[in-house]
This record gives sequence, structure tokens and C-alpha cells, in this order.
Amino acid sequence: MSKKKKDIKENDVITEENVNNEVNEVDETVEETGETSVEDQLQNELKKEKDKFLRLFAEFENYKKRTTKERIELFKTASQDVMLAMLPVLDDFDRALVQISASEDKEMLKGVELISDKFKNTLKNKGLEQIEVKQGDVFDAEIHEAITQVPAPSEELKGKIIDIVEKGYKLGDKIIRHPKVVVGQ
Repeated sequence: MSKKKKDIKENDVITEENVNNEVNEVDETVEETGETSVEDQLQNELKKEKDKFLRLFAEFENYKKRTTKERIELFKTASQDVMLAMLPVLDDFDRALVQISASEDKEMLKGVELISDKFKNTLKNKGLEQIEVKQGDVFDAEIHEAITQVPAPSEELKGKIIDIVEKGYKLGDKIIRHPKVVVGQ
């Protein structure tokens, strides 16, 4: 109880001034609690709106990152399709070079080599890399594709690559065509 209420009860004398003071004091208390509750409500609403904003902003940032990642993947897969379509042409150039080098026409060999090198460099600039495979390398099922197994000519070639049938290629870090090999058993 407030001090004034104690005074009034103790004296049991109620004056108009005492009543007015008590009413004013109660009104002030109500106004203060009303203001703080309104203030608290506004603070809570502000917190809720800030929370909504932060969540929406985070969701938008995630959306931007996801769409950027999807766009990059789309460009990679689009170039992957083109690269896969060009690999048979690259193989044909290699076969043509082998056949022309056996002939006596050195000028034709030089021309085909220039075209082949330009084509290979263009594909290399777009991210295509040949997977290096040599005879005698250990067979790795993650990288190589075994076409067949043949008896190994020597004990040291068991489980190793004996012949390369088709070259393999990577586009960036992804293998788009595994090298096809013959493995010794």
C-alpha cells in the first residue's frame, strides 16, 4: 500500500484533497502500466517484424545462391552435351592422323595436324581434358572402363592395363567419358 493510503487509514479522516490525491495516484499508475504495456506490445510487434524480415532476407539469399548454383550447373551440362557430341569427331581426327602419317603426303599430314590441334585447343579452352592412361597402369574401376580381360603376357601385368581401346575425357572435375581399356588377368 502506498504511504498516503496508510496515512488515511491511520487517521480515518478523509478529506477531498486526500481523495483527489489518491485518484490521481491511481490514474498515474494505470497510465504508466497502460503505456508500458502498449510500449511492450509495440516492442514485441517490432521484434516479430524484424524476425520476419530476417527470415525473409535469409530465404531470399538462399534462393539467390541456389539459382546461381543451378545456372552454373546448367551451363556445365549444356557444354557437356556439346563436348560429348564432339568426342567422336576428335576420335576421327586421331584415326585420320594415324592413316595419313602412314602415307607419303606430308603436306596433307601437316594440314590435318593443324586442324586437329586447333580443334583440340578449342575444346581444351572450354574445359575438356584427356584422361592420361598408359599401358601398364593399374586398373581403377572409378576411372577406367574394362572392355575385356585377357590373359596377362607377364605376371607383372596382372590387374593392369594392357591396351587402350578408346580415350577418356573429363570436363572440369567430372568424367564425361571413361577410357575403355583391356585388362590383364
